[in-house]
Amino acid sequence: MSSHSPTLTAIGFDADDTLWQNEQFYRLTEQRFIDLLSEHADRADIARRLQEAERRNLKLYGFGIKGFTLSMVETAIELTGGRIPAGAISEILAAGRDMLVHPVETLPHVRETLEQLAGNYRLILITKGDLFDQERKLAASGLGELFDAVEIVSDKNAATYHRIFSRHADGPAQSMMVGNSLKSDVVPAIEAGSWGVYVPHDLTWSFEHVEPPVGAPRFREVPHLGELLALLAKLG
Repeated sequence: MSSHSPTLTAIGFDADDTLWQNEQFYRLTEQRFIDLLSEHADRADIARRLQEAERRNLKLYGFGIKGFTLSMVETAIELTGGRIPAGAISEILAAGRDMLVHPVETLPHVRETLEQLAGNYRLILITKGDLFDQERKLAASGLGELFDAVEIVSDKNAATYHRIFSRHADGPAQSMMVGNSLKSDVVPAIEAGSWGVYVPHDLTWSFEHVEPPVGAPRFREVPHLGELLALLAKLG
């Protein structure tokens, strides 16, 4: 164990938009979808209706590309009163498939930071989303061997972090969670008793917006993952 931070023994990392790009592919596909339906409705209305469908379907399909694709199909049927051509449905399905096979683009500073932390801390990947897709992205990223444990969960709340940090580490109090979502990665980890480190991403899903917990003593923010080592040294 590294001497500079004797109490912190485990660090959890979010995956999408923390380790690799993700939201930008949703935005590009959403634009492709809006283009496809633009003759049927106003562009802003299409975007709003798709977001409503996504929000409505989260509890049924969970987080991920497959649920997003089904929400696009549902929105297309609704917006056209059921008159959407089969060819357009095929295009929507193809757009979803394109997302599922898109190359993984690791974010700056990720690999070198994880390599320096591995061995000094237990590293845990904690991500929500579709099991198959997240496993594919982790394999394609080449980062898998740097993690001591991988947890793909349906949602992230304080109980999730308490369970994971108790199972794979020395409990929440000696653990830290790092991610780009205040709502999913930072606030619930702090509620569980862990450190929560916010790494902003230019694009964050609108459902994930909450206010930063600036008054929480275990809240920190770094501009990118390359700053995490310096933060850990300060905490030590």
